[in-house]
Amino acid sequence: MTEDTPTEAMLEEFDDRESMLQHFLDENQEFLSWLGTSIDHVGDGTMTMSIPYDEKLTNTRPTAADDERADMHGGVAATLIDTVGGLCLRTAMDDPFSARIATINLNLNYLRPATGDLVATADVVRVGGSVGVSEIVVESTTPDGETHEVAIGQGAYRVFRGD
Repeated sequence: MTEDTPTEAMLEEFDDRESMLQHFLDENQEFLSWLGTSIDHVGDGTMTMSIPYDEKLTNTRPTAADDERADMHGGVAATLIDTVGGLCLRTAMDDPFSARIATINLNLNYLRPATGDLVATADVVRVGGSVGVSEIVVESTTPDGETHEVAIGQGAYRVFRGD
């Protein structure tokens, strides 16, 4: 009988990869937890995370006369892009818990204001021996139910593999 690897042992405690990563995020990433960040989907080479709309995360508060919601601050989308872009690289690695990952470069373009929850989907472009690249799309659904891309990004990350 072989011993469980750290990945297998951790997965046995949880129903799926999403709940395992959500637990890690909630217990170890206070800023992301404060933002309300959720792990929505984890697949091979892809991951989806979200942050719910909250007025504390907006640029300005709407006045009583405003019928519209305030726009989410762009830094919230940037944080989501950076986080999901780096984490998704682990889904394409043989031993996702044996490496540390640090952002080298982050490029993002804002396409339109976000007035609802943010949902970011990252796809791995490539994970090499020491550098990984991912592409990310952030969508937001307006209060009237329309979903639009609000930002796109690409991240390059240094992968420090354990020996």
